Amino acid sequence: MSEARAQLAGMDMGALSAFLQGLGAPSYRAAQVRDWLVRGVDFDGMRNLPAALLERLREVSVAQPARVLERHKSQDGTEKLLFGLMDSHVVEGVLMRYAHGITLCLSTQVGCLMGCAFCASTLEGKLRDLTRGEMMGMAYLAGSISAPERLHNIVLMGSGEPLDNYDEVVAFLRMASSPDFLGIGIRHISLSTCGLVDRMKRLAGEGLPVTLSVSLHAPSDSIRNEIMPVARANPLPALLEACRHYIQMTGRRVIFEYALIRGLNAEPRHAQELASRLRGMQCHVNLIPLNDVPERDLRGATAREVRAFQAELEALGISVTVRRRLGDDVAGACGQLRARRLKTPLPGAQVEGGE
Repeated sequence: MSEARAQLAGMDMGALSAFLQGLGAPSYRAAQVRDWLVRGVDFDGMRNLPAALLERLREVSVAQPARVLERHKSQDGTEKLLFGLMDSHVVEGVLMRYAHGITLCLSTQVGCLMGCAFCASTLEGKLRDLTRGEMMGMAYLAGSISAPERLHNIVLMGSGEPLDNYDEVVAFLRMASSPDFLGIGIRHISLSTCGLVDRMKRLAGEGLPVTLSVSLHAPSDSIRNEIMPVARANPLPALLEACRHYIQMTGRRVIFEYALIRGLNAEPRHAQELASRLRGMQCHVNLIPLNDVPERDLRGATAREVRAFQAELEALGISVTVRRRLGDDVAGACGQLRARRLKTPLPGAQVEGGE
């Protein structure tokens, strides 16, 4: 079956060279194949490779294990991508355009196991992990879409919990930051976790000082347990200790993601409790006006509540910003486009491509 074939997009230069030499190709072919892969090109477009080698490669390998099924362009410039995988699963990516460059948001799993109440990614649970080849392939395709502008940042904040797919994600981080491939500086890559304490401590020792974004979303275990099942096995004191360990090991500040949910965690008293827990830590709070998830019956805080929460944190000496809302008109929140795709095509958005 095709999905069992080797994924060239997930091979580093050593593995790619060894694979090609195993097919009888000279070592210099590895760089040629790599150059095409990075541009998002499949076998049909690899014009400088011999026909016999291409035929053999098609038999035993896959060049691009993902393809772009849909592109939805938002009025704010955000571009939501729906990727199709070789086993017919679909996952999402987002290209976000900022003054400092283009940021790609990638998924790491098909669905998610974590069960966070405010997230559409987890509505159907986790179906499987993504491979390093699928993640690299999606990054290559997104880079070809953004060209001639190159990708400046990658955030692993799409569907899935990156640290639940630890080995493949770490391999992806090494490839994406390598000058042989995307060459995105590791400090320009962010990884979002809902707080798997043991994996966070392990990541701190990998020599990959990515920006760690921790989905906190509550100032106390009582509220966190209500909306994040993972919190029961990873209580707040242990999570914050793991954050301090990461800061000590990497020298990087930690970003705390905090979705403001009306009637649950968005009052000034919640900001005061949050500040008391974070005071003295090298960190930043990123407030997120919640994208409504109708299936969960949760609604975002009002603009006034967001401003008041931000002001309270600032008054208490906590570094804080409000995340700019991007892509609301094209189902910009994690898992929304995929969920709609599984039910019905997304209405009212500009679609390019297709199956």
